[in-house]
This record gives sequence, structure tokens and C-alpha cells, in this order.
Amino acid sequence: MGDAVGRMLASAVGIAISPLPLVAVILLLATPRGRANGAAFTAGWVTALAAVVAVVVSAGSGLSAGAADPAWAWWLKLALGVLFLLVGLKQWRDRPRAGHVHGPPRWMRAVDRFTPGRSAGLGAVLVVANPKNLVLAVGGAVSIATSTASGGGKAVAAALMVLIGSLCALLPLAVHLSGGDRSARVLGEWKAWMAAHNAAITVVVLVVLGTKYVGDAISGLTG
Repeated sequence: MGDAVGRMLASAVGIAISPLPLVAVILLLATPRGRANGAAFTAGWVTALAAVVAVVVSAGSGLSAGAADPAWAWWLKLALGVLFLLVGLKQWRDRPRAGHVHGPPRWMRAVDRFTPGRSAGLGAVLVVANPKNLVLAVGGAVSIATSTASGGGKAVAAALMVLIGSLCALLPLAVHLSGGDRSARVLGEWKAWMAAHNAAITVVVLVVLGTKYVGDAISGLTG
């Protein structure tokens, strides 16, 4: 199990430090149906991430046929690593320039009218429709699937990956539910910082993980 956990950890942390879901859940917690919307968003996020990880781990384990590190896994990691680097480059080129202000996305402007159902849908969309999060989820799940862990060990590693990757939604919800009057100020500070550094955080995560994936793939294919 340790092999599976170690392999997926970088991908799980990369998902967890995604600024967009953290900002989204904080905004939803401030709506008239804050607790219901925040809980629904978190449930949607966790469910979607768990579904992606479960499908990939199951399919990848079947393709591995008991052999760790098959060639297809290294080629897939190489492709994912290159994709990370390309998305990171695009994110850097599209970053807000000094003196230019970009308006918030349409869903942010309509967040006060969100229902729990729409909030849950938004959580799921930010997993499966966000290239960075989806590729990280697939990459981490492939790492679990091709590890030397037993079936039970892979299941535990997959559950840990979902838990760690969901911290961006779980932590704001926990602070809101347990933080009392201070929670609004704390969450506001988190939101402001993450929104201000969104592009930089995303670029750094993508470049670091892209480089790691490409390096691991080259080592595996030539080793």
C-alpha cells in the first residue's frame, strides 16, 4: 500500500491546492443557503473525484494484469506530463496583466441564486471539466493502478487520494461549521489570497508536476 500512496501523493496534493474550488466553496458559504450550498458543493466534488479515481484505478489494474509499471503507463504519464506543461504555458500566457482587470466568471456573478443542486453540479464540473484537476486525477489514479499494492491497498490509496484532493473543499466547510464568528474573516482572507495568486499557483503546480511526470516516464521507458 505504501507504494501506491507514495506514487499518488503529488497528484493528490496538486488537486488539493487548486484555488478555484476553494474560492467557489467560500462564495457559496456566503450565500443565503450557505451551509446547504457549501455541503452540496463539497459532496459533488468528492463524488466526482471518487468516480474518476475509481474508474481509472479499476481499468488500469485490469490492464496491468498483475505486472507493475507496464509500458503503456509510462507512455500515458509522458503524455500527461507534456499536457501539464502545455496547460501551464497557456495559463502563464493568459495570466492577468498589470493594469488589466478581468471580470469574474458568469457563475460567480450568479452564485447568490444557486440552489444545493446547482452547487453540487458545480463541484462535479470543477473536477471533470477542469483540465488540470482531471489530468491530475487520472495521473494519480494510474499511479495507484500500476503500483505493487494489493487490491485492498489500492482501494485504501484511492480513498486517501480522494480525501487529500478534496481538502480544498472540505477545509473551508469545516472552518465555516466550527469557526463561529471568526470563520467569515478567516475564509475571506483565504479567498482573497487564493484569488490574487490563482495564476501563479496553478502555473507552479502544473510545471512542477509536468516535469516530474515527464522525468519519471523517461526514466521508466529507458530503464
